[in-house]
Amino acid sequence: EILAKFGTEEQKARYLAPLLEGHIFSTFSMTEPHAGSDPKQFTTRAVRDGGEWVINGEKFFSSNARSAAFLIVMAITNPDVSPYKGMSMFLVPADTPGITIRRDVATMYDDPGHGHHAWIAYEDVRVPDANILGGEGQAFVVAQARLGGGRIHHAMRTVAVAGQAYDMMCQRVLSRTTQGSLLADKQLVQAAIADSWLQITQLRLLVLQTAWLIDKRTAEGDLSSRGVRKEIAACKVQAARVLHDVVHRALHVHGALGVSQDTRLARMWQRVPSMGIVDGPTEVHQVTMARQLLKEHSAYEGVWPPYWLPPLVEQARARYADVLAEHEAERATAAEAAR
Repeated sequence: EILAKFGTEEQKARYLAPLLEGHIFSTFSMTEPHAGSDPKQFTTRAVRDGGEWVINGEKFFSSNARSAAFLIVMAITNPDVSPYKGMSMFLVPADTPGITIRRDVATMYDDPGHGHHAWIAYEDVRVPDANILGGEGQAFVVAQARLGGGRIHHAMRTVAVAGQAYDMMCQRVLSRTTQGSLLADKQLVQAAIADSWLQITQLRLLVLQTAWLIDKRTAEGDLSSRGVRKEIAACKVQAARVLHDVVHRALHVHGALGVSQDTRLARMWQRVPSMGIVDGPTEVHQVTMARQLLKEHSAYEGVWPPYWLPPLVEQARARYADVLAEHEAERATAAEAAR
């Protein structure tokens, strides 16, 4: 996506075309061992040397680096300005001298010894000036476009995975009998089915709306998807919650079979914690949402809020004084007649 949005024609021909054809794949090398969700703490440097840039530093959790054809590396190019303006993205061929994979890290759902998230050292790695992606100092813009796309993709995949877990849960409860009746006849199980369908449907619609907004803003020239930050963050927050809730319910109704490795449920459950971490932790996205949402409102002046009822009641009484007087007269007449 970022090559399509920010790449030069030469970069697209060399890197994007073979990616789209499925001949190669890439690695996004951004996170560092000491800094994850706050890129302002990154220390990897790129120093200009004639027509080249020399990159030095370390990156962490660069997925699939060992078999990637090239890496997209974020580095500081101007330490004297704000990090938002002083970092750049570089396209680095994987066979460039100076790249060392110190270790491949395995996650909880990888087989031991078969991790594919690399800890990489870049030592005097040289790339030509033409390998800057998106322009010097534009790393944050490029990164947001990449991470925004990654977050919506995670949410899309969550819709699919949660949907599989939901289908398995429904088949199970319609097939399993306990205490004289089907699991499907138990009210608590029925609540789990209903809640799961609601959550998946709500997430699917949120993802569809956000994808539409991304396309709309991109057509208007917003390549970074900055104008859709709130919705993208919401997708990521909700994806982590929905995956946790639905997979847990499905695993639970399967009992011992659910925690075994004889179905896909255990593997799904192993991925639940990572969904709240990858491409930014849930808390960061909640903060992003809150900041954007609060911009849509404003503070009130004085002690009492504008929705304080006493003055509103008085305003309503003054506005409808004639109606109230007429109503009061009718009541008095009716009371007099009743006597």
